Amino acid sequence: MIRVSVVGAKGRMGSHVVDAVNGAADAQLALALDAGDDLTAITPDNTDVVVEFTVPSVSLDNVLALVKQGVNVVVGTTGWTDDKLAQVKAALAEAPREGQTVFIAPNFAISAVLADHFAKVAAPYFESAEVIELHHPTKVDAPSGTAIHTAQAIGEARRAAGLGDMPDATETDGGSRGQVVDGVHVHAVRLRGLNAHEEVLFGNAGEQLTIRADSFDRISFMPGVLLAVRKVASGAYPGLTVGLDHFLDL
Repeated sequence: MIRVSVVGAKGRMGSHVVDAVNGAADAQLALALDAGDDLTAITPDNTDVVVEFTVPSVSLDNVLALVKQGVNVVVGTTGWTDDKLAQVKAALAEAPREGQTVFIAPNFAISAVLADHFAKVAAPYFESAEVIELHHPTKVDAPSGTAIHTAQAIGEARRAAGLGDMPDATETDGGSRGQVVDGVHVHAVRLRGLNAHEEVLFGNAGEQLTIRADSFDRISFMPGVLLAVRKVASGAYPGLTVGLDHFLDL
């Protein structure tokens, strides 16, 4: 049995993770902690993998503390930057146990991970590309980590194919063109009634390709969370891994 502790256990995602762990045949809930609880209660003696689902403002400190305590961590909180990832790598280099793992997922939905993969495959074949992400209005970061990851994948694929800048004759912009990530415009929508959605638009003269992933309920993330827990618990992925695509046969 994989002993799983959950940090952020009373949150929107954390509560679903608790239910998923309790419902899994090969996992058992060790500790369920939330804001204000003492993370030092989580140790290698009682936990194989910690699932961290909190908010961007505290997630880095949580992960660094958990690494220092010698436990493996699966992170679903978004808002990760290159600087934050570098701090996690540095912490893992000094981790108390050999082979410790931190896994960070921009998105745990299988549909979103596949959409990201398909976007990277399509990117070299189109002159234009833009990303639109749509979420509920209580999401604290914009654009989403998933959208940033998708834009970065598109930009990487375009550079590898030797493509130049995308056409854009915009002369005045009050912000409506969105954030530019690796040369790709990313637009964020926050609307009551939405959960988590992403649309990637590709265009050539006379044609358009649309790749869209929709998660209508947070339960859609749970198979990905459990997959990550199992992979991390296996010990086969030491160090820092970012993206659920590393655990899929793509």
